[in-house]
Amino acid sequence: MSRRTIARRADVSEFPMRGLHGDLRAPTIRVVKEFVPHKTFRNPHLMTIAANFWPRKFSRLSKSVSRLFEVEPDTQVRGECHWQETPQSHPTLVLLHGLEGSSESGYMLGSAEKGFIAGFNVVRLNQRNCGGTEKLTQTLYHSGLSGDIRAVLLELIERNGLPEIFAAGFSMGGNLVLKMAGEFGDAAPPQLRAFIAIAPAFDLAACADALAEPQNFLYNRHFVKRLKKRMRYKSGLFPDLFPLDPASFRRIGTVRNFDDVVTARFCGFQDAAEYYARSSARNVIAAIRRPTLILTAQDDPFVPFRPFQNSAIQANPHITLIAPPHGGHCAFISQEAGRGRFWAESQMVEFCLSKTSVNVL
Repeated sequence: MSRRTIARRADVSEFPMRGLHGDLRAPTIRVVKEFVPHKTFRNPHLMTIAANFWPRKFSRLSKSVSRLFEVEPDTQVRGECHWQETPQSHPTLVLLHGLEGSSESGYMLGSAEKGFIAGFNVVRLNQRNCGGTEKLTQTLYHSGLSGDIRAVLLELIERNGLPEIFAAGFSMGGNLVLKMAGEFGDAAPPQLRAFIAIAPAFDLAACADALAEPQNFLYNRHFVKRLKKRMRYKSGLFPDLFPLDPASFRRIGTVRNFDDVVTARFCGFQDAAEYYARSSARNVIAAIRRPTLILTAQDDPFVPFRPFQNSAIQANPHITLIAPPHGGHCAFISQEAGRGRFWAESQMVEFCLSKTSVNVL
């Protein structure tokens, strides 16, 4: 295992406070608070499902202000914004959800609360069509639209004058954040301090294949059911743009089927294979030039770990990969109670704190 892949026992709880005062080099994280999985949920499927249904309250998260961002002509996405009293005096954390999630997903709210308590402005961003925003665009959302979050970040910099911005994504959102980071390369604005990806689906074909495995039928069924429901609604809103063949649509049984029949057809790809090949962040990950944290579990049911054992990741000094043996998919339910229960959310905020030069205390 590479020295930059941390999946071992450690005994302190914080990332080293490096990279402050304008230093944009990624820290080598020598020690990080060990993830001790909840003893009841060491099985990755139990961990993943439990995190989705875990009852949570977010009493310390301020009420959000909704804001529309135009990401291209006639297309808007909605962000739920939590501003500190003087936003220009604080760093900002922009969060992007995964497939069929929204700004209201539990991991989005949990991360937002932790970030807000730590002194960050927080924007919980919906992808196109998500969170009830289907009427804001005549297009679909997919894993290649890294330009959307890029447009949002640039607007926050140029229009709001925010001094430091961090972008974090989960699963599909993690792929989009990494893809955007690679596309920026050396040209990222100085205000973009770092990127975080939790369980990023950065090899889309591998993830689609994993979802089709028999042991993952629950996740596959969940995603296919929701994708088809959203597509029926979208087709009803714009029947001329999205005509559906009832027989073909009815036969869709996997995420790859959906991407062959729907995503590829309406988003300009030849088929699902071309869509995955062109939209996966693994194509550009070697070009990332800002501090980047990738956090994934080696037992994730449908984001396989093998693609992370990639020379482009291992050789990039700007990327730190943390890969505990357990954690499920975007779950990481810790044995620790309280604010430390959802370990990945806490590690994300600690990483951002280690890279900000703004005094958030």
